[in-house]
Amino acid sequence: MARKKMITRNQILDAAYEVVASGGFSRFTARNIAAQMNCSTQPIYLEFQNMEDLKEALIDQILDHLATDIFPVKHTGHTVIDLALNYIGFATSNRRLYRALYLEEYGGGEKIQSFSYDYFSNAVKEEEQYQNLSAEMIESLHTGTWIIATGIASLQSSGIIHPSEDQIKLMIQESIDSILNQENIVQLSY
Repeated sequence: MARKKMITRNQILDAAYEVVASGGFSRFTARNIAAQMNCSTQPIYLEFQNMEDLKEALIDQILDHLATDIFPVKHTGHTVIDLALNYIGFATSNRRLYRALYLEEYGGGEKIQSFSYDYFSNAVKEEEQYQNLSAEMIESLHTGTWIIATGIASLQSSGIIHPSEDQIKLMIQESIDSILNQENIVQLSY
């Protein structure tokens, strides 16, 4: 009779999440994850090919959570502002995880950046006021609002600034207006 697995893939992912959420990817080791589960490292390597395989699975799980539970929340009904508020809210309520994913050298890297851009781009294309924007303008809109939101998120999650939601909305709206006005200026100059 085969031995029944005592530790499941989901339990390993949950433990890996806790390690990263509390200590960042610098603490993402088989030993630290095993210690979180009070077991040896063997179950990790039985379930995952290697630590990179586990990291990919963890990041996929986190991205799914962001896409289904965090980013779609509506505050104002304006897609770009809502995405910025949700991103900043995530950074503030999950400080260590936010830093691990978005700011650390060994965090989510290209995968999280690509996910964030794709999510933003797809959401914006569904909003009527942005449907006629070129790919370049969508990229400019993403970059401009991303820089503002990341600045706010980083400073707020560090406890350095404490803007109100209205102040954040205003900063994001001013960024949007500035970017869209540049598009109008460019179009007028042709």
